Amino acid sequence: MGLFSIKGCRISGLSACVPSGVRYNAEYEWISPAERESLIKTTGVEQCRVAGAGTTSVDLAFASANQLINALGWKTSDIQLLVLVTQTGDYLMPASSNILQDRLGLPKDCMAIDINSGCSGYINGLAVASALVSSGKISKALLLTAEIPSRNTSPTDKSTFPLFGDAAAATALEYDAESAGLWFNIQSDGKGYDTIMIPDGGMRNPVNQAQSFAMLQSAPGIVRNRLHLALDGMKVFNFSLREVIPNIRSLLIAAGIEQQQIDYFVLHQANKLIIDSIRKKMGETPEKFPLSIKHFGNTSSASIPLTMVTEMRGKLTTQPHRLVLSGFGVGLSWGSCVQETDSLCIPELLEI
Repeated sequence: MGLFSIKGCRISGLSACVPSGVRYNAEYEWISPAERESLIKTTGVEQCRVAGAGTTSVDLAFASANQLINALGWKTSDIQLLVLVTQTGDYLMPASSNILQDRLGLPKDCMAIDINSGCSGYINGLAVASALVSSGKISKALLLTAEIPSRNTSPTDKSTFPLFGDAAAATALEYDAESAGLWFNIQSDGKGYDTIMIPDGGMRNPVNQAQSFAMLQSAPGIVRNRLHLALDGMKVFNFSLREVIPNIRSLLIAAGIEQQQIDYFVLHQANKLIIDSIRKKMGETPEKFPLSIKHFGNTSSASIPLTMVTEMRGKLTTQPHRLVLSGFGVGLSWGSCVQETDSLCIPELLEI
């Protein structure tokens, strides 16, 4: 069952890093000016951050983690766990978490784990990291989420290219026997695995010179090859509206918390239409659903902490808050978390 609570762990801080390169959807010439205007209005994405050719997910994750370690005044020798969530690792093997463990100067007895999970990845990673910390054997841990999905989209695919941006985030967790803990509700439905996918490049469909690189049109304005991200927007929309709200409501019931007791709902930044639709069905005001998608697009597993850093920093660093975090998408997978924060350490957004 995906509904559970974890005690003995608290979140100490957050940081986020984005590349300095910016791509503006108002300049997306693959589609007409009228389509561009409609796309921006519907998705809410005005611009995305795009990593340069020499920058990878590991680079963004390293910068974010290093910034947070310094801001907290942590000794790297005290960090005993590193969890990296990414679907755009530097290599097929080895795991990128091992590369980061060494690059950050973490000790050899620091456990390093990769999680291949996208839109719901922050929730999944938070559950894994907090569960390990709650044992009391790990005093300090880092959860990193890092994605460069812009590399996987076709410039001639209007359903994906304008939506996705690159980013990374770091979350610091510490053992705390007195912590209020965290509640989770995590679910999945593999029947929808092909709703968001890259068909080729894995072991099922290895790269094939004749087929993988062929640019094919699947619909007007959608031309891509089998190494590009393919997304069925309508299925994603319907799935999100069908599953996210019941997941959150079941979580709140299990935690014994009323919806009106939640200060903010921080959702995966899939697109503005999805978030607004969920919010309205829940009867909440826009102020309780912070948005960062306007400036960064859909940054996959990094979107929830990125939103907390860029849109909520002033609140989260000064006052206690009760939050619902919710991620949903590729897999299909979705999950939510209730957490209580108090004066988090959150340095300003880092650009590299």
